[in-house]
Amino acid sequence: MKQLLLALVATTALTGCATTASQTAETAPPVVAEATPEATPAAAPKPQLGTFGFDSQGMDSSMLPGDNFYTYANGTWAKNTPIPADKSNYGMFGALDDLSKERTRTLIEEAAKDPNSRIGQVYASFMDQAAIEAKGLAPIQPWLDRIDGVNSRAALPALFAEAARNGVGTPFAAFVGQDDKNPDSYILSLYQSGIGMPDRDYYLSNDAKIADVRAKYLQHLTNVLTLAGEPNAAARAKALLAYETDIARAHWTRVDSRDATKTYNKLTLAQLRSRAPGFDFGAMFRGVGVTNVDNLLVAQPSAITGIARVVSRAPLGVIKDQLLVRSLNGYAAVLPAKFDKEQFSFYGTALSGTPEQEARWKRAVDFTVGTLQDDVSQLYVQRYFPPETKAAADALVKNVVEAMGRRIDNLAWMAPATKQRARAKLANFTTKIGYPDQWRDMSGLEVVGSDAFGNALRSNNFDHAYNINKLGKPIYKWEWGMTPMTVNAYANFSMSEIVFPAAILQPPFFDPNADPAINYGGIGAVIGHEISHHFDDQGSKYDENGRLADWWTPADLAAFNAATAKLAAQYDAYEVFPGARVNGKFTLGENIGDLAGLTVAYDAYRHSLNGAAAPTVDGTTGDQRFYLGWAQVWRRNYREANLRNRLLTDPHSPSEQRVFVVRNMDPWYQSFNVQPGQKLYLAPTERVRVW
Repeated sequence: MKQLLLALVATTALTGCATTASQTAETAPPVVAEATPEATPAAAPKPQLGTFGFDSQGMDSSMLPGDNFYTYANGTWAKNTPIPADKSNYGMFGALDDLSKERTRTLIEEAAKDPNSRIGQVYASFMDQAAIEAKGLAPIQPWLDRIDGVNSRAALPALFAEAARNGVGTPFAAFVGQDDKNPDSYILSLYQSGIGMPDRDYYLSNDAKIADVRAKYLQHLTNVLTLAGEPNAAARAKALLAYETDIARAHWTRVDSRDATKTYNKLTLAQLRSRAPGFDFGAMFRGVGVTNVDNLLVAQPSAITGIARVVSRAPLGVIKDQLLVRSLNGYAAVLPAKFDKEQFSFYGTALSGTPEQEARWKRAVDFTVGTLQDDVSQLYVQRYFPPETKAAADALVKNVVEAMGRRIDNLAWMAPATKQRARAKLANFTTKIGYPDQWRDMSGLEVVGSDAFGNALRSNNFDHAYNINKLGKPIYKWEWGMTPMTVNAYANFSMSEIVFPAAILQPPFFDPNADPAINYGGIGAVIGHEISHHFDDQGSKYDENGRLADWWTPADLAAFNAATAKLAAQYDAYEVFPGARVNGKFTLGENIGDLAGLTVAYDAYRHSLNGAAAPTVDGTTGDQRFYLGWAQVWRRNYREANLRNRLLTDPHSPSEQRVFVVRNMDPWYQSFNVQPGQKLYLAPTERVRVW
């Protein structure tokens, strides 16, 4: 029910395994040994994975690295690792996410021993399925009656506003974020919305696989309306699908929607009204809590125009049916089981191929964190993120940032004046590691131990008001877009920041006991990835102050675009399923991040050796360990439905193709004796070099 509008930040997904005791506060009391004349020195701490931080048991040495480096590094792991029944994919991300949930569950259950614990009350309310079942639809009925009671099109703006406050999606999404051209100010932004499937292609494509999902969606709409006791469910579902299809036709593609220049359109309210007549946006904005709208940002103007036209012509009953279905789906987890099962049947199984829903306690952890995120987060970092881990990560970040600076200095294609500003941008970075310096005050949120639906509804309203109330206030520079328990990292262009939650700073990404090459190939490349996001095809449009501005010379931009076009074409050539390829333009920012991040991390690793040769460990060179560390973090198996969905909706390439970025790096060829004729081989002139 909580939606983070990723248009405001660039993010990159990562993965992970379990963690060592040395990275937590769960260490046992020290054992004092009896003194002896010749005490045996304590054994050096060992890495969690293998002998140097890499799980060599997961390799497939029968595969030539130059034919498929992903399989060479990960093939046996991929063959022997099943996807758990409650997951659509599984790998390092999934393993670390499971670990985070287990740890968070422990913290929540400890807190729940205090009957006055708000954390415990939220968790208990979600776990009490008997109470949820006994209440039926009574908790949500006032809202459903509110929808049903609307009998004129003039009442829709106020209804949409109330839906937004309740966390229910409507055809228009309003959100307060930084003004990209004035990043010291917040501004109201308007985005396209209004479809129940993940992308416009699910409505418009003639591909047989997508058509099958579309048919299942129609059945899902019918089922939800039937469960709600509505008559003529099949006919109404068909009309609702037609309505959403018309909205989808108006939508921008994901390629256009990630373009920072195209999506920056500052309009007055009068200009918006003239472009999208027939819908009272002023009334909707007042309803969401914005009383004075002088200017706003409209991300996809032609889509907003088209959607407004669709809404103005659609039968009122169809519009109300969409709100009914979205409300029951959005709150399904805190409604009777039949709604929960139906919601999962489509969004979990049909869309992503997941056979079984997660255990209730896992979802209760997510619900509790989503409701009281900062309260739970404080408990997590106190126990699981010691200062020494933060200090070690700080040092590694510093090394990678310095490596990026050296690469900027040595660029042949960038003009000196542009280099100077790029250096200034790098110097202005804020690095956030582990957890926020300041916590959000959640005390104003009312929590009731026996009211799961009410807790969800009040939480949505609380978060909505928190976002809207940013208008007119100084930027919350301390704020994070992820919890410390999140296995991920992100770059925020307008904030000029890179952010690394605590949960990503553990094996296989980061292990203080692993060989440095593994850490540089793992978390070092992740750090480089997030740094380089600020210099990718979209991040590079933001200057040293986080402002969307033209600061490159035409020649710089031409050279950069030529290189990135080659990278897009390289990824366009990867066919994942017959007829289904990676979209090189859609994934371009993340692919630049992978290429630049790995390149910068390699430079940082070599620099850390201070001119000395890296030791050979278990027959592997330092460079080989670096690239194996990169490949290991991308271990992931997918269900077909999930991978097909990702090809349409995920700006990241699939894990195997992410590993393939090594084929653009000269040292990789030397490290693994990659020769012409091998499948990943690229002639030196064909290798893409950006940063």
